[in-house]
Amino acid sequence: MIVGTDRVRSELVENVLPWWLEHGVDREHGGVFTCFSNDGRLLSREKYTWSQGRWAWLCARLAEAAAAGVITAEAEQWERLGVETARFLQEHVLLPGPVVAYRTTAEGAPLPSGPDGELAVSVFADLFAALGLAGAARVPSASSEERALWLETAHALLAHARERIRSRTAPSEPYPVRQGFTDGAGLMLLLNVGAELHRSSRSAESAETAGWALGKLLGDDDDGGMWTPASWWEYRPDDDGDRDTLLARHRTPGHLLEMAWMVLDAADAVPALRARIPSWLPDLAVCALELGWDAEFGGMFRYVDADGGRPRGREFGDDRYEELVRKTWDTKLWWVHVEALYAARLLAERFERADLADWGDRLARYTLDTFPQPGGGEWIQIRDRRGAPLDEVVALPVKDPFHISRALLLMTELDSRRSHL
Repeated sequence: MIVGTDRVRSELVENVLPWWLEHGVDREHGGVFTCFSNDGRLLSREKYTWSQGRWAWLCARLAEAAAAGVITAEAEQWERLGVETARFLQEHVLLPGPVVAYRTTAEGAPLPSGPDGELAVSVFADLFAALGLAGAARVPSASSEERALWLETAHALLAHARERIRSRTAPSEPYPVRQGFTDGAGLMLLLNVGAELHRSSRSAESAETAGWALGKLLGDDDDGGMWTPASWWEYRPDDDGDRDTLLARHRTPGHLLEMAWMVLDAADAVPALRARIPSWLPDLAVCALELGWDAEFGGMFRYVDADGGRPRGREFGDDRYEELVRKTWDTKLWWVHVEALYAARLLAERFERADLADWGDRLARYTLDTFPQPGGGEWIQIRDRRGAPLDEVVALPVKDPFHISRALLLMTELDSRRSHL
């Protein structure tokens, strides 16, 4: 018996989703409020665009799952919320470029977010907006004209994001990537958004972008890539002299595991990528799990050193991301655990790996014992090393519905497919 199978489904449909329907949905303007404290108090009605994009995708995917009978939910309700959020994105956040406003008022007026009043300050927001529009374009209740417009906008956002990531000119608030380093997060999103846009459009452009991102992760064009069979870069330095830095030495196990399942997902969406899945992918996932696991208190560290434990290395001293890594490395975060849990279970099944199945059970026990709110509702997403609630901002000042709901849904779908074999 796989640990937590029934609990995963019940957490999604009985606790997490009802909380967001009651507290998060903006039924007047569309979209979702996410500026909640860790314990669920609404602090602001401002809207961060990357949360709106992720919500639009999530709603559309929940509608599909409900229509297929995978979850017990009203498909029409989730369709409507996905469409309303996509309309909010299309009508309010787009700026010339194309790029998107980083955040808006509840009504959708863009708000200055950069040091000089810039409105668009993150390629991640651009890509999550594209993700949401791509997801909503599969909702049958939207008009054909709307779906075509959303796909056109998503393609434009994806293409512009890829070009800026390729040229390393993409802004990445809240933590800019330091000059002289390549980060993996942008490539991860290009892979995922390219695959999701291909599901909706079947375009050659979306498939090619997903393939390009995968090639950059694997080093197919002989530039070294971000991954090897035994390790990976979170920030890869251009100069070998910077390999001793904190930026180069730190690892983010949750990101690696999230990317690992996204590789398999992208190959499902774009069959041409299947032959490029490396045979050592499950070994790299085990490496991340072993490196990230806290043997003393359980759970996954947010950041670790390349050799394990507290991240270390020479610091530049003027980098916000360095400070984040140093101060929050041992926190236990919602997204790290649910992404690791889903990755372990998916890779265990696809590669028939008993060791990854064991990791999935270990992660399920810790995650389901630690993060859910006592008495039901949304999870308490941010914890200290011992697992106690920690009321701190860890990136954006938001309580986002995306990672928990997506991972619980994907695991429920995985279990549903397994039960029908």
